[in-house]
Amino acid sequence: MDNIKYQVFISSTYSDLAKERKQVLDVLLMADCIPAGMENFVATDDEQFNVIKKVIDLCDYYILILGRRYGSVNEKTGISYTEMEYNYAIDKEIPVLVFALDDSVEIDFEKIETDDIKKGKLAEFKSKAMRNRLASVWKDQADLMGKVAIAIMQAKIEIKRPGWHRGNNIEIERLQKQIKYLEEEKENLQKQISFGSIREKDSNFESA
Repeated sequence: MDNIKYQVFISSTYSDLAKERKQVLDVLLMADCIPAGMENFVATDDEQFNVIKKVIDLCDYYILILGRRYGSVNEKTGISYTEMEYNYAIDKEIPVLVFALDDSVEIDFEKIETDDIKKGKLAEFKSKAMRNRLASVWKDQADLMGKVAIAIMQAKIEIKRPGWHRGNNIEIERLQKQIKYLEEEKENLQKQISFGSIREKDSNFESA
């Protein structure tokens, strides 16, 4: 019996693919994996992105879901945070599984990139990502779930990763400490963001 669990990072633009992310998360749980998607914590600056990098460092596999949005762009790099996550995973030699929405599928207008520059960047990103060996195209949510399930099983067989053993108390303790640290980092950043918003409101009030 396999006593190893594998941690998998889920990356995508958020608002347009929220349902798909949730379904992929469910598939990973059924595949006896540990999803690590940083739900409700989307990087919007370098400090937050550093927290996400630490989460990616803990992962055995990385899943990229591509729709028709490019996402928020980092001012320093000129590329989206989603693409930055992907590049980081590649640099760290973490196996990447890519799932791109078929171009022929009709979707709601608000889920489609309208900015011409971002459209170009998305096309380049998709072209680059689809060169991965474990890359496929999906047409609907059911198709995506099926292909993720097959791909993660194939990856676990073909690309051996350390994972962590359920019976290894030292490894579990290490993982729990790392998760606790990242949760504290996330909480501190969210407090800073909230405090900054309050100060900005106070400043606006005083200048009114």
